[in-house]
Amino acid sequence: MKRLHGMDALLLYTETPNVHTHTIKTGVIDVSHFNGEFTFDLFRDLLWRRLHLLEPFRYQLVDVPWHLHHPVWLEHAPIDMDYHLRSVRLPSPGGRRELDRLTGEIASTPLDRDRPLWVMYVAEGMADGSVAVVVKIHHTLADGVASANLLARAMRFTATAEDEREPAPPDAPPSARALLTVAFADHLRRIAGLPRLLAQTGEGVWRLRRAARRRGPHPQLAGRFSPAPTFFNHTLSPGREFASATLALVDVKQTAKQLGIKINDLVLATAAGALRELMLRYDGRADRPVIASVPASLDTAPDRLSGNELGALNVSLPVQVDDPLERVRLTSLGAQFAKEDFTLLGPRLLASWLEYLPPTFAPRLFRWLSARKSQSPLQNLTISNVPGPRERGHVGGAMLREFYSVGPLIAGSAMNITVWSYVDQLNISVLTDDVTLRDAHEVTDAMIHAFTEIRVAAGLPAALTRVDTAMAAAEAIR
Repeated sequence: MKRLHGMDALLLYTETPNVHTHTIKTGVIDVSHFNGEFTFDLFRDLLWRRLHLLEPFRYQLVDVPWHLHHPVWLEHAPIDMDYHLRSVRLPSPGGRRELDRLTGEIASTPLDRDRPLWVMYVAEGMADGSVAVVVKIHHTLADGVASANLLARAMRFTATAEDEREPAPPDAPPSARALLTVAFADHLRRIAGLPRLLAQTGEGVWRLRRAARRRGPHPQLAGRFSPAPTFFNHTLSPGREFASATLALVDVKQTAKQLGIKINDLVLATAAGALRELMLRYDGRADRPVIASVPASLDTAPDRLSGNELGALNVSLPVQVDDPLERVRLTSLGAQFAKEDFTLLGPRLLASWLEYLPPTFAPRLFRWLSARKSQSPLQNLTISNVPGPRERGHVGGAMLREFYSVGPLIAGSAMNITVWSYVDQLNISVLTDDVTLRDAHEVTDAMIHAFTEIRVAAGLPAALTRVDTAMAAAEAIR
């Protein structure tokens, strides 16, 4: 048995009818040089015989009696491939917009907790003959790093029998007595560790206050617990809309180098410019900085395939600033302060406290909050930047041409921007609910516009490198 850690449990307990906590991964597979016909049945057989490489796909939740502790994973659950793998067809013309619309529809429904927490859709009907695969996987199962490692495993799939193996037979569920015995022992360990955790928390808070006094006032940055009100901070609807776009990674690296900043800071500054454009359009003003929650991995081991080893940086984004270079400077400063705060407080402090989440009370609290919370006191939105594979992968001998990923929305925040690099691409994915925007591609359009604005201000050409390996752009419908 493997027990859910506190962060895993949080992502389970915060799921409600209008707040789904699964992630979405979309890959486009180029089958033009595949040896033979790349069919749904072939893909199904390929996946079935290689499930042993994707161990978390066999995990299933098992509740502790009376919810006296966080659930555990049954590590070899039965698999019904008719449920987990589904065939769909895109409507004509089968481009980026149609695939994005399908991805949003898939994101709009929760996963069945009585089965392993993933579903995969194989989508045919792409205009160029390629095949798209959309995977919905619960965030409780894997964070960004674990997902990237799973992707790397999936790209080891070959069309040969080298890695083939029949899935292991299902495990018998643990007995109630075994679940309660292990839960009781774990609670004793948690109680014993509480005095030390309280001391660590006090020390961390003291270090934060000392750092704040040392820095002095920065009126252009958002203070703690003071996110600006925005049009995308409201009670969520259950429906989801998805949008994607691609930048050339060479352009992103060139721009970051020209400005002397990290790619992550450039992504955040680009998001700040995009949010400014959208807030001026929908709110009629952008006069206060917003706060982005930026996930930070605590374990980047290449063999970790499951679990959430995450902290979060709360980064001030200067949407109130018109000058793009000043936005870059203030974003970098805000990111620097957020990293310092994260380290001073203790990177694992939040994760440690989450171990004490009460399983009987937490789901009810989050369900109540999700129906009433119009805005989080901590942040406005989530922005993630995940470094993906540097070499193009293959699935069953067919090339994985491009890849997109997006995390869930949190209560009170109808926007998530997730960026993955993949070989020569920087792929932008946006998730919103279905009432916030007229078209989710307004966000991706604004991201491209903000990036171009930064390049020009940095003295670089406005023309962007064409990415021939990615789908054609889908501009917003106005």
